[in-house]
Amino acid sequence: QVQLVESGGGLVQPGGSLRLSCAASGFTFSTYAMTWARQAPGKELEWVSSINSGGGRTAYADSVKGRFTISRDDAKATLYLQMNSLKPDDTAIYYCAKSVLDTFYPGNFDNDYWGQGTQVTVSS
Repeated sequence: QVQLVESGGGLVQPGGSLRLSCAASGFTFSTYAMTWARQAPGKELEWVSSINSGGGRTAYADSVKGRFTISRDDAKATLYLQMNSLKPDDTAIYYCAKSVLDTFYPGNFDNDYWGQGTQVTVSS
């Protein structure tokens, strides 16, 4: 069965960095686009970034553009999110999700499977 397991979250000071990982199994990882999303307390789910199959196309929410980098290692079936210059507003549970397509439409959730999430807290 499809499994997505996020890791790498934690407590970090403003201006710090974290690298999230999402280990995928149960499907042919390389043939699907993948997405990172986040949900802050009391707020709706927010699309953060997506990457297409092959990794040649990426997109980011304006709130994270220039600070976050999405990448994938198809040999390891793992999705990453490098987060730099973190701000308190980045505090949220971060989820990875598998797309139903090999491409993506920025801001859309064309996803059929989600991980359990990893908590990121940015605070001094």
